[in-house]
Amino acid sequence: MTYDITQTDLNTGNLVNHFLISMPGLSDPNFSHSITYICEHSSEGAMGLVVNHGLSIHFDEVLEQMGIEDRANVGSKEVLAGGPVQVGRGFVLHSNDRCWSSTLKVTDDIFLTASKDIIEAIAVDDGPESSLVILGYAGWEAGQLEREIAENAWLTVPADSRVLFGTDTTQRWQAAADHMGVDLNLISSCAGHA
Repeated sequence: MTYDITQTDLNTGNLVNHFLISMPGLSDPNFSHSITYICEHSSEGAMGLVVNHGLSIHFDEVLEQMGIEDRANVGSKEVLAGGPVQVGRGFVLHSNDRCWSSTLKVTDDIFLTASKDIIEAIAVDDGPESSLVILGYAGWEAGQLEREIAENAWLTVPADSRVLFGTDTTQRWQAAADHMGVDLNLISSCAGHA
């Protein structure tokens, strides 16, 4: 199965709800061996969240910093490094159970929330069924992501919520590639153009 993404498609913003899978040669430590979920994409640029790079902190530290009591005993929940932009800003990528104060509907199944009320809900076991807590994000200015794709920095594939919410963090990079039938271990770190 192949996915043909044309330049016209890229310019119309159809990478929303797609994974960017970093190619093996991408050496930027923020994106090396990463899978990035694209939340917004338009002619003005793109915004996404790296969903497979864990931070050394856990959710209990986030709750403590926000002054929220952990009544649901979820303090060991993983916190992900979403990208190099605004690393202190928090996001929750989650299933569509309900909306909170600042919820963006990415698809019918996947929502993105950046307000304190969802963190409070998770802390009392009233949050979404599936969620990823993420600090920071990845951003691209107009045309930048399209250039990076043309330069073979990324593979693109339609996103799969099972990879996001049902796959161990360390397995997501390869699981997303498996979704399109690619073995990343067989791809050269050098790109070429004919």
